[in-house]
Amino acid sequence: MKTIHERLDEILPKITNPSFRENKGLGNEVGYHIFDYEPEHEMIVRNHVEFLKDRVNNDASDQRINEFDLYELMLEILDGKGYLRKNFEMEKKKGSQYVLNATRKSLRLTLNNDLVIQYIAERVEPNDIVFITGIGKVFPIIRSHVILNNLYKAVDQIPVVMFFPGRYDGQELRLFGEIKDDNYYRAFQLVDY
Repeated sequence: MKTIHERLDEILPKITNPSFRENKGLGNEVGYHIFDYEPEHEMIVRNHVEFLKDRVNNDASDQRINEFDLYELMLEILDGKGYLRKNFEMEKKKGSQYVLNATRKSLRLTLNNDLVIQYIAERVEPNDIVFITGIGKVFPIIRSHVILNNLYKAVDQIPVVMFFPGRYDGQELRLFGEIKDDNYYRAFQLVDY
């Protein structure tokens, strides 16, 4: 079994290989990839994502890594709509569960005008590689399978890599290795164990 550092070291050659852009999913779309890891390696993975962005984005190639931290993205959307402060006040009065449901509705998750998917779609360029991070930070408001299931509507010809703190076995996502998300079959394992 490879160490986290050995697995992380395999990412750069894989994503910069020209064949990475032509990796086709089951529906002939550009492949979605998941880099799963043990949650205790979160800070190592975050640091490596920064390294990868710096390396690829400052290279002479035309590729660019465009990272979307779902937690930061959610805060930006809520703040831009004037909902963030209201959420804090609502949580004090009505509790966390009420705010979770209200936040999901505010973001329009799974609807045709899903604000998270819209946010990403408006900021992606044709030569990007999309990195999705912040999965653990934004749970349980935004679920990883919801993003993966809906992102294809906006980002169908651009490679996507989701950094997932848990396990992905090619069919099932288990956040933190314990919380079962819905099944997801379209993604490839970015780096094997």
